Amino acid sequence: MKSVTILGATGSVGTSTLDLVERAPDDFRVVALTANCDVAKLAAAARRTRAELAVVADESCLADLRAALADTETRVAGGAEAVVEAAAMGADWTMAAIVGCAGLKPVMAAIEQRGAVALANKEALVSAGDVMMAAVARTGATLLPVDSEHNAIFQCLEPANRGRVRRVILTASGGPFRERTLDEMRTITPAQAVAHPNWSMGAKISVDSATMMNKGLELIEASHLFALAPDQLDVLVHRQSVIHSLVEYVDGSLLAQLGPPDMRVPIAHALAWPDRMSTPMAPLDLATIGRLDFEAADMVRFPALALARAALETGGARPAILNAANEIAVAAFLAGKIGFLEIAAIVADTLDSYDPGAPDSLDAVLDVDAGARRIAGDRVMAKAA
Repeated sequence: MKSVTILGATGSVGTSTLDLVERAPDDFRVVALTANCDVAKLAAAARRTRAELAVVADESCLADLRAALADTETRVAGGAEAVVEAAAMGADWTMAAIVGCAGLKPVMAAIEQRGAVALANKEALVSAGDVMMAAVARTGATLLPVDSEHNAIFQCLEPANRGRVRRVILTASGGPFRERTLDEMRTITPAQAVAHPNWSMGAKISVDSATMMNKGLELIEASHLFALAPDQLDVLVHRQSVIHSLVEYVDGSLLAQLGPPDMRVPIAHALAWPDRMSTPMAPLDLATIGRLDFEAADMVRFPALALARAALETGGARPAILNAANEIAVAAFLAGKIGFLEIAAIVADTLDSYDPGAPDSLDAVLDVDAGARRIAGDRVMAKAA
């Protein structure tokens, strides 16, 4: 029986992970579940799985969680440090699905336990890639990519031929605005931006897909996960979201991983790795799909992707600044404070205004992140005024 901890258990990735775990109750023991403050969903999940520990990051929600689980044997805790402690409980397999830089310390704590860490938190490697990968090398922990694109690459990489990879291509749906002009995108609303045509995701990730910042963050993440140079990474728009990524070898062979656009497929691969497990997904019907379309990514209409690629090529603190500024800008857009096109503009302004040295520790990464957030916040206030 594999012991499992799910960090971010009430989000879209967390609930998909719970769905798979609960379908195989004899195979998994739930050690800890964490959430920000969704007490109802967290308590219900803890009851169903008989989790040993349930944690809310927002300590003001702890009393409600304690009341909701008072008649169970599940222990409860609250606060950011309690989330880190949950990650450090030594589960065999930890799902890291906390959105944003709030997930950095818990991910590092899980890595220090030397188990398997299923990584759904892009920011861990985008903001702290060098630091995180050094910790993985030191501890011998196993990083298992859960993003559909990185999981596809993981499946297509031949261990004996890692040095024979010419190029890795991440596919992108293009989001809901792939055919809109820049002028048309000026009036995009938050409701339109979160309506992804293929995937069911949280609001922040959906907006990142709409700006294509998510694909830029994934380029940076892939460079760390698979030790790839920037010129070995490319993006291809594939609107059907059937091919999740491709790996091209020096002999011209191009390997692709195909699957339905449901996060339970890559999560199941990571959850069972190195084995395979059943999922409730229907078999992919290629005859019904009929065709697979591809087009180049437009860096003019989607400047966020260009900003991310530049940050990858420059390295140092640039990816952390990019990520922090983007989080602030997306939150401001969702709150109705700025327009859709201003998201990338605020990120660009922040990158132009802030250039600290390369961070060499997690605390240094968090300092860079905090500085970038302050500058991006000032830019939001100026545009909203």
